[in-house]
Amino acid sequence: MILLDENTKAIVQGITGKQGRFHTKEMIKYGTNIVAGTSPGKAGETVEGVPVYNSIEEIKKYHPDINASIIFIPAPYVKDAAFEAICEVDLVIIITEHIPIHDTMEIVKYAQEHNTTVIGPNTPGIITPGVGKLGIMPTHIFNKGNIGLVSRSGTLTYEIASQITDAGFGQSTCLGIGGDPVTGIDFISALKQFEEDPETEKIVLLGEIGGIAEVKAAEYAKEHVTKPIISFIAGVSAPLGKRMGHAGAIIEGTDGTAQNKKELLAKLGVKVADVPSDIVELIKE
Repeated sequence: MILLDENTKAIVQGITGKQGRFHTKEMIKYGTNIVAGTSPGKAGETVEGVPVYNSIEEIKKYHPDINASIIFIPAPYVKDAAFEAICEVDLVIIITEHIPIHDTMEIVKYAQEHNTTVIGPNTPGIITPGVGKLGIMPTHIFNKGNIGLVSRSGTLTYEIASQITDAGFGQSTCLGIGGDPVTGIDFISALKQFEEDPETEKIVLLGEIGGIAEVKAAEYAKEHVTKPIISFIAGVSAPLGKRMGHAGAIIEGTDGTAQNKKELLAKLGVKVADVPSDIVELIKE
């Protein structure tokens, strides 16, 4: 498992909002240790038995050992919330989408300066099956096992995780890095962590059209990763210049096409699936 384990003590920023309330309940139900939440002006309330405070600074007075935060806050206010969290915890998950790219760039830079890991924005989060989740993913499709999964797409994560589970395998940790052009943790960072994780034996990397992040990750893996990597690139039929779903999924020239990525990944030693259903067969090899 990586990033999220039995020692994670998390807070929820925006806990009294509709999404914050719903997912706090689901995360607690799955066994995640949610110790507190923030909602300015709502201090003294509780959500699912979790105490609400005005700020993280206030939380730290009563829960000094918090080490993770998950953010359910509207896009215009995420930068301030992320900066507040980055100063205080080791792991920040930003679920919110449609965050201005310049805000994300500032968040990522600030996190690097404070040695804090940021997952997202525009991510389904992270789940360590059997331990907990900081995210919005449906838990019934995951099963404890030794396959590490990292993805740019939330829905693709769910589809592949479900197929892995149905085939009798399980996952060590699954995380979505987010579909925006700029994100916190990237494929290379995730591969590095999975390589060092004794509970991960194989890695599934789910990419999509746009950018060259998957190819850079495969180049890194060729030199530094000993574990088998299985990949699928979504968007084979996407037309040039067309944005597909994610802000980061736009093709300019040939570098970002699915076909080009598949060919380059294969040359770099990654097992590449033509369709999602091939992934389980490649895991079995």
